Formats: sequence, C-alpha cells, structure tokens
Amino acid sequence: MPKRSFFFTYKLHHVVFWVLVFLCWFYLRYQDYTTKSIALAITLIKVADLALIVYIINYRLIPRLLYRKKYTGFIASFLAIIALSGFLKMILMGEVTGENVLSGPFSNLKTKFYENVISDFFLVTSGAAFKLIFDYTEMQQRLTEMAKEKAEAELSFLKSQINPHFLFNSLNAVYFLIQKENTEARQALHKFSDMLRYQLYEVKGTRIPIEKELSYLKDYVDLQKLRKDENYLVDFHCSPEVKEFSIEPLLLIPFVENAFKHISHKTTGGNFVRLDMTRNNGEFKFHIENSKETERSTQLHGGIGLNNVKRRLELLYPGKHELCIDSNENIYKVDLKLKIDQ
Repeated sequence: MPKRSFFFTYKLHHVVFWVLVFLCWFYLRYQDYTTKSIALAITLIKVADLALIVYIINYRLIPRLLYRKKYTGFIASFLAIIALSGFLKMILMGEVTGENVLSGPFSNLKTKFYENVISDFFLVTSGAAFKLIFDYTEMQQRLTEMAKEKAEAELSFLKSQINPHFLFNSLNAVYFLIQKENTEARQALHKFSDMLRYQLYEVKGTRIPIEKELSYLKDYVDLQKLRKDENYLVDFHCSPEVKEFSIEPLLLIPFVENAFKHISHKTTGGNFVRLDMTRNNGEFKFHIENSKETERSTQLHGGIGLNNVKRRLELLYPGKHELCIDSNENIYKVDLKLKIDQ
C-alpha cells in the first residue's frame, strides 16, 4: 500500500467535519468568554489542537507503533502528546485571555487540567477507536477480496486445465518425432515442457523460491530468442545475490511478455529487450526495458492487464513494493522493487 502523507491529502469531508466541530464548539461555549473575538480565538486553538493530535496519533502512532506491537512505546507517546499539547494549549489560551495558566487557586488549575488534558484524552481516544474500527473493516474487506480472487483464480485454472498426463505424453511423442539433428527444436520443446510443468505443478498459490521463478523466466526468454534474428538483442542478467528468498509465483512474467510483445521491429537493428535483477539491502529489484516503435499504447496482454498486476501487488505486497513504469518515444521501462523476507 502507498504511504499516506502526514496530512494524507486534503479531503473535502475532513475539512467539512472540522468546520462543523468548530461551529458547534463555538456555539456551545462562546458565552463563557467576555467577547466573541476571544471566544473565536479560544475555539480555534482548541479545535486545531484536537485535530493535530488526532492526525498525529491516527496516522503516525497507530501504524508505526500499535500495529507493529510496540505497545509500551505507543502508550508512552500517546500520553506524552496529550499532556504536552494540553500544556501548550493552556499557555496559548492564557495569552489570548491575559491569564497566567499557573495563577489562581489550585481548584482553577484542576479545572483547566480537566478541560484541556483529560477531555482531550477521551476525545482523542474516541478518534483512535474510530480509526481502529475503520482499519479493521478495511482489512476484512481486503481479506474477503483476496479470498474471492483466489477462489476465482483456482476455478479458472481448473476450468482451463487439460489432462496433464495426456498433454505431457503428447509433448513427449512430438519430441521424439523431431529429428535428433534438430537440437534447437528439441531444446525449445523441452523448455516449453518445463514451463508448462512449472505452471501446472509448482504454482499452488503460495510463495516459491526465487530460483524457480528465475528458471521459468529464463526458459521463456530463451524461447523468445529463437524467434528473433541478429537485428534483436536480448540481454538477461541476474546478479548472484538474487537467491534464497521466496516470491509470489508468476508475478514477473507479465512484464517480460509485455516487453517481447511490444518490442520494435526495425530492419536496421536497434531492437532490444534488457532484463536486470538485483538484490540489495533487503530489496529485490526487477528492471526490464524494451525498444518500441512510436508512442503507441503499451498494455499488458494475455488477459492479465496492467491494472491486474498492480492489484496483485497491492494485495500480495501491501506497503512492500514500488512500481514505476516509464514510456517515451523509443523505450518502455518497468522498475519494480519488492521488500523481501530475510
């Protein structure tokens, strides 16, 4: 999932909500002050302070501490923010009203503490509770969507699955019909058989070793090379560090298919597909680029689609991926970064 900014974008319904809070607060409390101008200033201080605390706790403390099970840090930070903001608010209100926050009998100080600290504690706690309820509901919806999409994918797979034994027996028969001298054709059929076996037997909806996914990609690239002549350059590079971690199966192949589908076809050369994979600081980096003819549309094909791939990444790697797609007149590029489990 993309990171939300501190102010998480100025949405209209948030602005309307806080304006209504301001108006209600002013209407209910303006008679407590000597002039309406003082009442306006005090109300503005209180509402702005409350909104700031709510957003800090809901969009900073809860995701970074509470959801990461850092309960002690969350509680300490929560109480510290409430106490500090309440104290600063009393000082600002004292500047507006001309009163010293620490002046007067102890009973007045207790009243100020209750109105500016204790009340904020309950209001902010209520706001945090709404945040937790909203996030829980959103998580349940995402889990439901994931379960539904998984069930649909499995059903689609079962509907399209050909009897594997019959299929592999047929491929084996074709393999032996090819003359032994035609090693290129035999190797191509062997690679195709391995790819098909990978899709039928290895891909079970769970993460698989990166080595198997790389082998699948390499077989696909080798098959595509057989279709190209000397006018096409295909470069497949994978650093030695890309090993010993798991990845969702068939996550990268749509980008590779797309590159070969939309590669340019210049008769004078300059047609290329470059694929590079590296691993660094707990990140797997996948880069692929291909030459293209003009500014025509470049969309993923085969019933997958760019939106589908983005959706899979959001569901499978929430907050753990970065996808950047860049297209100019001559080159189409895809850069994908995945945070991998160590």
